[in-house]
Amino acid sequence: MRGKKNLLSLLVVFLLTLSFIMTPTLCSSFAEAEPAVKETRLSVDTSALVFQTDFGVKNDAVASMKGVAFGVNPKLKMFDLTHEIEPYNIWEGAYWLSGVAEYWPEGTVFVSVIDPGVGTDRKSVVLKTEAGQYFVTPDNGTLTLVAEKYGIAEIREIDEAVNRLKDSEKSYTFHGRDVYAYTGARLASGAITFEEVGKELPKEVVTIDYQKPEIKDDAIHGIMTVIDQPYGNMWTSIPRELFEEYGVKIGDELTVKITYEDQVVYEKKIPYVNTFGDVEEGKDLIYMNSELKAAFAINMGNFSEEYGVYSGFEWVVSISK
Repeated sequence: MRGKKNLLSLLVVFLLTLSFIMTPTLCSSFAEAEPAVKETRLSVDTSALVFQTDFGVKNDAVASMKGVAFGVNPKLKMFDLTHEIEPYNIWEGAYWLSGVAEYWPEGTVFVSVIDPGVGTDRKSVVLKTEAGQYFVTPDNGTLTLVAEKYGIAEIREIDEAVNRLKDSEKSYTFHGRDVYAYTGARLASGAITFEEVGKELPKEVVTIDYQKPEIKDDAIHGIMTVIDQPYGNMWTSIPRELFEEYGVKIGDELTVKITYEDQVVYEKKIPYVNTFGDVEEGKDLIYMNSELKAAFAINMGNFSEEYGVYSGFEWVVSISK
């Protein structure tokens, strides 16, 4: 009997010792199994802050925005996309923003302010794309093409209770300085994480409805996206791939029809060529621009001014043989 008790005691001691040895290992294993939280704090050493507005450069607006950003962190690297967007032209801002983003690295923070609704109830947001770039802007259609081209990884509404320039609460008409430049600088410098911008929103943005490029009724259709200033060349949304699908070749004469609100503004047969000098000076032409999309120009002239053609989703174009 005594032998059995001794054996039982030894067994209990062995099990207790084994549990003491195994417990840290098991805890460590469980800890390792927990999913890692991805760091979302950017670094001032590697991030860029890129500004776009419709403010122009004849006043102090842009300098004020950069001054706010510099005050957040003087090490910030700041750049300009453009400040010459046509006033209130949200579509133009959306276009240039989506076009340039692909040339900037992951972690770049874009601040875009074309904001005719400033001070109203439109949302102020930061959108993170699937490519890891950030767009600080009013949610008023500016993000239409960014969301379409790069996808939405996450979007947050700016919490102005914490992400707003100190003592600016009584100003209702300069959110570019007080909210967007300030929040963009804090994000790009690592002063806040993306999560600290504000509450997460559904993965959707206000969008501008526009004619998508397509082949239909034996013609290629699209819109006049922007004016290539200062030359007045007219860029369209029609990609080279649609020209190839439609069977267009260099040297072909094509009928171009441009309408604004269903009124014909331009209709003419012009050649499709490689570059401006392939036609005589003063002659119209179709070519592929630097984005490999169809564009119209006058060799050594200004197509927009000559024919009264402008850009935006209301300007529709069709090209046919």
